[in-house]
Amino acid sequence: MKPIWIVDDDDSIRWVIEKALARENLTTKSFTNARDAMLALQSEAPQVLVSDIRMHGASGLELLQTVKAKHPGLPVIIMTAFSDLDSAVAAFQGGAFEYLAKPFDLDKAVELIRRALEESLREANVEQTISETPEILGQAPAMQDVFRAIGRLSQSNVTVLITGESGSGKELVARALHKHSPRSNQPFIALNTAAIPKDLLESELFGHERGAFTGAQTMRRGRFEQAEGGTLFLDEIGDMPFDLQTRLLRVLSDGHFYRVGGHQPMKANVRVIAATHQNLELRVKDGLFREDLYHRLNVIRLRLPSLRERREDIPLLAKFFLAQSAKQLGVDVKRLSDASMHYLSGMDFPGNVRQLENLCNWITVMAPGQTVEIADLPQDMLPSTVASAASEARRSDAPKLAVSETSSTAAHDQTGNEIPPLSSANWIALLEAEASSMLNDGQTDVIVKLGKSFESIVIRAALKHTHGRKNDAAIRLGIGRNTITRKIQELGIDGAKDD
Repeated sequence: MKPIWIVDDDDSIRWVIEKALARENLTTKSFTNARDAMLALQSEAPQVLVSDIRMHGASGLELLQTVKAKHPGLPVIIMTAFSDLDSAVAAFQGGAFEYLAKPFDLDKAVELIRRALEESLREANVEQTISETPEILGQAPAMQDVFRAIGRLSQSNVTVLITGESGSGKELVARALHKHSPRSNQPFIALNTAAIPKDLLESELFGHERGAFTGAQTMRRGRFEQAEGGTLFLDEIGDMPFDLQTRLLRVLSDGHFYRVGGHQPMKANVRVIAATHQNLELRVKDGLFREDLYHRLNVIRLRLPSLRERREDIPLLAKFFLAQSAKQLGVDVKRLSDASMHYLSGMDFPGNVRQLENLCNWITVMAPGQTVEIADLPQDMLPSTVASAASEARRSDAPKLAVSETSSTAAHDQTGNEIPPLSSANWIALLEAEASSMLNDGQTDVIVKLGKSFESIVIRAALKHTHGRKNDAAIRLGIGRNTITRKIQELGIDGAKDD
């Protein structure tokens, strides 16, 4: 955390505040005049700045103006011995966090600095630099269309509406639009409108004045002010309360808004990017979303494909997320086996990219080995047939599957329960789980045992299909008559007959 700067030409004031903050384990840096502080701002910045309003040379209001030009989100507390209305109004109009009238109660001064510190840290978390955000990953044709759209919009400030399922990466697209726009050097502020309680959302968006409501002990800048000159990303815009939609429409229409409890209009120079997983046209039809706001937002629509529409990107994304998770935890990167990667590529992932990222975080923490097999995946990610087979494999060395001779070609487990038909991905997953379990149990001749089970199942199924006729079964299987006869004898298969 950066130090708290104290700017005052009164040695005793600086000394008192320094000692009080030191008892709170907060570091400080002091200046005797505003000019020195302005020079220091060229190469560094504080977490919070506390300044007297009247000093020799430049005033605290001039310093405030310089700070807001370079660091608009930095909280500045103005101290003044002239606690008149004009000083207070001038401080707030200049963007001060709060003003402190001298003589002040030291405990209250420390409490105010604490609040400013919390605000500074909160904004630092919100305004993460784009350089910390990974570029969007994707090689699928559907994602290439998205990349082309971002390129076309790179020099535009036009409003964009991003649609797509939850977890598909809409915020990443919004960040990319900002990063490649003329506003890239200004803040990118994201707000999930569905995650903020209705009674707090207005204050979160537009800020509030001190005393605007119970608990508003100080003025607070809203997301529109935080995003000044940059981009404001409003996620899940379809969930915005109807009355707030009216206020948002007004900002988009004339570029002005009022803080909650405020009477002075604030000008917003902000590019708005909105996103939703909902059908806004249907919500307009149902009277849940303003039609005029919908048309204001829907200037350029960019649809983001679901992960199941770009399955070829799953291996690329999985490797990236596994490397990212390992780096965060300070551990070696785990690798998905070919079989497990093939299995995951066949999944639908209803939670899209976010679900895949969460899975990779789980694998990094919970998977037992460096190479992750299908059996190592979370049980709820596996089909019941694979999960039960993996569980059974830990309890027995015996082959788990056999074809029933009294039913059709359906497969049954060793207890006689019918196993639902498997897709190509799932029977491979089942075989992988069985092989992994046998190897983990220390068995030998695994390929021989599994090979015999596999041949037995396939030949029995073929014989069932041909009503026991060996020649016909051999033709269907693509093997010779002598080969199938020998296999039937070796595997002890009954019910075969000559054609």
